[in-house]
Amino acid sequence: MAILRKTPWMFIFFILTGGLLGGVLGEVLGVFSPAGVISDLFLTGFDPGIDPPFTLNLHLFTITVGFTIRINLLTLLGIILGIYIYKQA
Repeated sequence: MAILRKTPWMFIFFILTGGLLGGVLGEVLGVFSPAGVISDLFLTGFDPGIDPPFTLNLHLFTITVGFTIRINLLTLLGIILGIYIYKQA
């Protein structure tokens, strides 16, 4: 079995990959599950971020900064699973 070099970049990679896969799985299960409690559980989340985006107009150029992160239940479980796999590798 290969040994993983535990660097901060690999840790971030595992967190992002786990969150991405969990978020996609949550959205897919939310769409295909029947309407009701289970669908609400998968589709309910919160969106922290900058909304509306911050815009700085300097007449020569315009800078717009904004982001939003969509987090649901399976996104959090995916992040936890990514951290667990990183620690076990």
